Amino acid sequence: MDGHTYHVSDVMTRRVVALAGGAGFKDIVRTMGTQRISALPVVDPAHHVIGVVSEADVLRKEEFRDSDGDRQRDFRSRYAEGRAKARAVTAEDLMTTPAVTVHPEAPLARAARLMARRRVKRLPVVDHDGVLQGIVSRADLLRVFLRPDTDIAGEVRREIVGGRFPEGLASLGVEVHEGVVTLTGRVPDASLVPLAERLVRSVEGVVDVRCVPTGTGAARTRPW
Repeated sequence: MDGHTYHVSDVMTRRVVALAGGAGFKDIVRTMGTQRISALPVVDPAHHVIGVVSEADVLRKEEFRDSDGDRQRDFRSRYAEGRAKARAVTAEDLMTTPAVTVHPEAPLARAARLMARRRVKRLPVVDHDGVLQGIVSRADLLRVFLRPDTDIAGEVRREIVGGRFPEGLASLGVEVHEGVVTLTGRVPDASLVPLAERLVRSVEGVVDVRCVPTGTGAARTRPW
């Protein structure tokens, strides 16, 4: 996959455990336990994703189990949705909807931002008709950092050093160790260095970028 821009389709799990809307509460809990999955997509008969049931949704039943009069009034005013989920017995009643989903062609960075913004650990992957294609988790997104150093070095040399700056940066040396890219050499225009660093950081799997000007042993490092 050298030189390839990574998308969700490259890292997602294609075999997905999903729930029908009529799945019962105990079946949901049992599936989460046996599959060791913290959230499950809910699909209609045509496999369109209509919601997601998470451990937090399931735990509503335990959270609202013990409620006296005062607490019940407080729950009614502040946690109406939570109380409704506590009474749910099927996936369709329990699920959070609309589901937060992502398309297979989305860049990994977009999926990561979506997970962080919506505070979810996994995303159903759907096509443009909303049909379930797979699932992508935080762990899947981290797999890009296992990309071989040789692949990273090849892309940096071809696409950035020799591609975008064939005259100004062609003399730069590129070394990669454990995902850390070191650029060595001289450039005729120092203003190109920050731009080159930003472009190298955009390469999938890069952990950090260091620039070592010729004639000095001190590396200039900017954190990821």
